Amino acid sequence: MTKIYIGSDHAGFELKAKLIEYLKVLGHEIEDKGAFSLNPNDDYPDFMKPVAQAVANELESRGIVIGMSGQGEAMCANRFKNVRAAVYYGGSIEIVRLSREHNDANILSLGARFIEANEALETVKLWLETPFSGDERHVRRITKLDR
Repeated sequence: MTKIYIGSDHAGFELKAKLIEYLKVLGHEIEDKGAFSLNPNDDYPDFMKPVAQAVANELESRGIVIGMSGQGEAMCANRFKNVRAAVYYGGSIEIVRLSREHNDANILSLGARFIEANEALETVKLWLETPFSGDERHVRRITKLDR
């Protein structure tokens, strides 16, 4: 199975616990990068950076970051070379599939205040099960991102 690094701030703290439990049942190896306690004054970069660094250094791994909207969390993660974080905060789940097939997204950023727990579980499962297409045009575009 896949090694998954996961992190959240206070806004995603509860959802992170549910996702960790779910991912373990699916057989994935999980490494929690925090937050380890609920602190309404914490700062999301403190937990997103370690996830992004781990994924950047371990290219076969994946990451999940969770915050209020998922936007700032993805922005933080995308500052690292070889990281491609995609955001999901509701709406068509097709965007999650495309993030894997076309962009080889290796981090999924979830907006905890915009999706229900069951929707998050379904989204993560689809994201983990969807392979990168490997099409030449997509490989070419991803290579340009990392130049």
